[in-house]
Amino acid sequence: MNPALRVVLKVRRKGVVVLPKALREAAGIEEESEVVAEAGPGAVVLKPLKLREVDVDPKLVEEILREEGEAEARKLHDLLRG
Repeated sequence: MNPALRVVLKVRRKGVVVLPKALREAAGIEEESEVVAEAGPGAVVLKPLKLREVDVDPKLVEEILREEGEAEARKLHDLLRG
């Protein structure tokens, strides 16, 4: 991080910390966005939460759902047979 962006922040009631706009912008944290907080020895690191889009084959999803449905039907059948 650019040392010019290093600031002292006050931890307020209930642990609230206000991040100045310059720090948010430098870290890519937008207003109302979510962050991931990681605690280590003597440090807390905040990172913007970045959701990933994943391409999934719709046919694969249908196959998995069908297999799960069949497995549940077998369980129910076995339970009812006793």
